[in-house]
Amino acid sequence: MENDSGNHYHFQNLQESDMTFNQVFDHIVTFMRSQPTGNHRLIVGTDSQVHPQKTIFITGIVIRNKGSGLWACIRKVIVPRKMLHLHERMSHEMSLSEEIVSLFTEERKKQLINIVLPHIYQGASFKMEGHIDIGAGPKNKTRTFVKEMIKRMEAIGVEPKIKPDAFVASSYANRYTK
Repeated sequence: MENDSGNHYHFQNLQESDMTFNQVFDHIVTFMRSQPTGNHRLIVGTDSQVHPQKTIFITGIVIRNKGSGLWACIRKVIVPRKMLHLHERMSHEMSLSEEIVSLFTEERKKQLINIVLPHIYQGASFKMEGHIDIGAGPKNKTRTFVKEMIKRMEAIGVEPKIKPDAFVASSYANRYTK
């Protein structure tokens, strides 16, 4: 059984490669401590792209302070086959997001909340969001999965966001799946 510290996961961004989850968490803490009075949103979202011999999944982790920048990284997972069934791919995207969200244990979330807690009367806030690369529009092929995926996100205690508000999955992670 692998430990739950997340050290067997590998993350990267433009500045660093091969980060452990503990290193990612430290970056998030540092970012939030640099602006403890901010409106912080911790966002996790996954996107995928089918290629000729494989399917690439990218999970993005973004800590954002409204109006004052962000810090972000990705985790790349490659499935060595074309995953052509939309529901299977959407479900796998969700599972990868759930996996990363689970690394933010109650203890870790409490640590993040404690950064903004002394500043809530100055407007500081913290919330977690799960960005799902699906849309509810009538032309969107993923609309039939919206309720299921939203329920899965809510079940793990994260506020779900779908297109057009799911920018971590539909924009940030998407650019790394190509």
